[in-house]
Amino acid sequence: MNKKVRVLLIGAAFSADLHMDGYSRCTDIAEIVAICDKDISRVEALGSRYGISGYEVYDNYEKAIEEVDCDLVDICMPNFLHHDVAMAAFKKGRDVISEKPLATTVEDAVEMVEAAAKSGGKLYYAEDWLFAPALNKALSIVEEGAIGKPLYIRARESHCGSHSPFAQTIKYCGGGSMVHLGIHPIGFMLALKNGRWTELTAMTSGGLQNNFIHKGMEGEDWAACMIKFDDGTSALLEANYLTMGGMEDIIDIYGEKGCMHLDLTFSSAISCYSIPGLSYTVEKAEITTGWSKPAVDEKFNLGYVNEIRHFMECCLKGGDARVGLRGIDGLEALKVINLIYRSAKEGVKIINTGLDR
Repeated sequence: MNKKVRVLLIGAAFSADLHMDGYSRCTDIAEIVAICDKDISRVEALGSRYGISGYEVYDNYEKAIEEVDCDLVDICMPNFLHHDVAMAAFKKGRDVISEKPLATTVEDAVEMVEAAAKSGGKLYYAEDWLFAPALNKALSIVEEGAIGKPLYIRARESHCGSHSPFAQTIKYCGGGSMVHLGIHPIGFMLALKNGRWTELTAMTSGGLQNNFIHKGMEGEDWAACMIKFDDGTSALLEANYLTMGGMEDIIDIYGEKGCMHLDLTFSSAISCYSIPGLSYTVEKAEITTGWSKPAVDEKFNLGYVNEIRHFMECCLKGGDARVGLRGIDGLEALKVINLIYRSAKEGVKIINTGLDR
């Protein structure tokens, strides 16, 4: 029998569902041996939804990490808990998957990366955009030279606002829309350009009463960053909680000889008109009546399925994930997020003085 990665899943809510769908499609190399959540009913619902059995149930992550015989701990918890759960897992010598952002502070993210190195474990960073089939197809078109050298890229993730109560407070989430949503275009661009950015300038709505809509949210509900790279490419990266009608993941690539426009979330082949409404169309859609484009396989098209398989394959081999999916990549993305917030707050351009030219 082929060896399987034994997974302890910490958390059983929104992001855990995204990951569980991936595990359900790679049962040849992965096995969920335990699920932990302070709300046991969520654990039972998650297990039932994906038809798994024989796993242990915990309501305390420290106890679960201490007792469960596993190879990897998958952290699907609120942002502020990523650090503490990862540190406990590394003490047991486990590999770790952390959802985005890696942590709420750069200092915590550094500790996570260092703890992984010290323990000999691997820290995997869950950036699903890097496995989105449409995005990878677009990059292959760029690679073949079909649109010439890319000059300018515009990328954004946006929706109407986070469902999580922890997203309202910077202490628990690390910021606003940029750290929650903009982390995806930032992670994508840093991976694409090997982190070689040269300068950035940013603006945000500012948080609380300065926000456009979400006046009770400490973090910003709109943010944008113009960033340049050492190969001459420029990119505009945006995130907002102002977008109605469902989540938008949009990437535009402008080259010397052509351009491409990608829509990761509304690219369904189905157009449906419904008076009573559908049970589901796309993530964060407020209504499902009238005309809609219901997602065909949303988790696969956003990259979650192949992301999980990649991490399982890496764990089995004891190897690092590819660029953009390592702990160090999550750390670098968080550093850029912090610089975006600094640029917006101080009204200054940030120069990357640490770039080896």
